[in-house]
Amino acid sequence: MNKCLIISLSTIIALSSIALTGCNDNGKANPNQADILSVKAVTKTVSIPHKVCEQVAVTHHAAVKDENKLVGTGLGGAIGGVLGHQVGGGKGKTLATVAGAVAGAVAGRVVQDKYQAENTTTSMEQLCHNEYTKSDKIVGYDVTYKIGDKQDTIRLEKEPAGDTLPVKNGHLAI
Repeated sequence: MNKCLIISLSTIIALSSIALTGCNDNGKANPNQADILSVKAVTKTVSIPHKVCEQVAVTHHAAVKDENKLVGTGLGGAIGGVLGHQVGGGKGKTLATVAGAVAGAVAGRVVQDKYQAENTTTSMEQLCHNEYTKSDKIVGYDVTYKIGDKQDTIRLEKEPAGDTLPVKNGHLAI
């Protein structure tokens, strides 16, 4: 009779142990993994600079050798004086010569100024500037998971491998 009592008691203890370990507070199994419901890559748009250079024609004013325009003024004055001297006679000739010299000097200065302004040189130069290329970069993964009846989302740096995540004490073990 003692043997039967020992067997019966050990059977009752074993069955009670199995029944208690299979239940938690709300009568459901305590999972050791969470089911992954979806994985969505999270991206960020970044601008990547790169240098672009091109050859362009650039126009420069030529170096001015006579900034005061003495050559144009002097040459114009001389030509104006000679032409003014051809007009009139006596004191009128002298007056015409002086007036021609003054008018010629002014005209010569204007002509030299225009010539210097239009005197340009063109050279090819390399001009560079930055251009930006936009690119999407993955910054993480939003993982929606389910532990029992509870559903939540977490952001991970790396894409999870497989269909589950580890769970410890009812929480993700990541």
